[in-house]
Amino acid sequence: MTSERPLTKDMKADGEALTLKEYERAGGYQGIRKALRMGPKDITDQVTKSSLRGRGGAGFPTGSKWSFVPLGKDAPHPKYLIANADEMEPGTFKDRLLMEGNPHQLLEGMMVASRAIEADVAFVFLRGEYVLSAQRLQRAIAEAYAAGYLGEKIFGSEVGLELHLHLSAGRYMCGEETGLLNALEGKRANPRTKPPYPQISGLFGKPTIVQNVETLANLPHIINNGVEWFKKLSYSADGGSKLYGASGKVKRPGLWELPMGTTIGELLHEHAGGMRDGVEFRGLLPGGASTDFLTEEHLDVKMDFTEVQKVGSRMGTGTMIILDDQTCPVGMVWNLEDFFAQESCGWCTPCWSGLRWAERILWAFEQGHGSEADLEKLEWICKFCAPGNTFCALAPGAVEPLQSALKYFRDDFLRHVREKQCPWR
Repeated sequence: MTSERPLTKDMKADGEALTLKEYERAGGYQGIRKALRMGPKDITDQVTKSSLRGRGGAGFPTGSKWSFVPLGKDAPHPKYLIANADEMEPGTFKDRLLMEGNPHQLLEGMMVASRAIEADVAFVFLRGEYVLSAQRLQRAIAEAYAAGYLGEKIFGSEVGLELHLHLSAGRYMCGEETGLLNALEGKRANPRTKPPYPQISGLFGKPTIVQNVETLANLPHIINNGVEWFKKLSYSADGGSKLYGASGKVKRPGLWELPMGTTIGELLHEHAGGMRDGVEFRGLLPGGASTDFLTEEHLDVKMDFTEVQKVGSRMGTGTMIILDDQTCPVGMVWNLEDFFAQESCGWCTPCWSGLRWAERILWAFEQGHGSEADLEKLEWICKFCAPGNTFCALAPGAVEPLQSALKYFRDDFLRHVREKQCPWR
């Protein structure tokens, strides 16, 4: 294991983005030069061996995802590579740091991925609220085109790549890859039936890979430094470093690039500085809003895709939302369910109906009108929205904070019933 931080080590202390020349002085665009001398399958094989898993939340092995894309002269074209930069998961702000601080790193990662799947066109699908990210990405794209790094015959090779920035009108649903594809085609952001999967029939019916920003940013470093180097960055079987974050009433909210598998306790106490004076820790959502609560007993758990799942949650994006003893857990969950209900695309009944039903029950608890019987209704809604009952993963993720709050903070719900009001008001 090493303390190297490849994703953030070259970022400027003043927060300004690296220019193309500054990025190249730091070793940038060497990964794509090397990748252009490799065969597409060789790149995919190296990424597979690196144990890189998707950093957008699901943690699917990146190389395995690419392996389903048809290659060769008989494959359909154009093929597409899309960077999912929508980042609308509450509590998550890691991709923003990468795009604002080092946009060329993302562009190079997209070039490497495009080479691996033989993509002709690439898009950065960016949420419209990320205005500064948009400005810096557009400037970086212009620099890359001017240098001959994008367009026809990139870096003097026979390979071409067109790359565009697409500003999204914004919906949480666009974080789901097939909803994103529909939005990029100018349609409503509803999920698609799978199969066919995007690797076979994606954007405009052509083979497509949708990949998270942080995932793509790792690729130049894997190609440059090798599989074993990348795996040694980690404390766990999941390769690489990870951008971890914390928000809430901690002393130092923020983001840190650390070895994959850093424990929750180290993140909370050493990097986030522990809880602010006068408040106590009660629990946390480990990977953004759509993950299950963990509590004091879980502080020794490694933050990786496997270990967090073993204790009943998901690492998700790795950006923790901290709950303290002066914040009402019922009110916190109500706020989240209100967001998810609003962001439902309305495509399936458990999501559009179940989430709004849960929100109204939780609001009744906050107003002092909840009952013990309502707890059974909330538990039933969680089962109603479980995986396998919905068209996509929005509703199953949305009820994760609710189902775990009912498990860990049930006494707080009952206190609302007894006192006929929110005790924190």
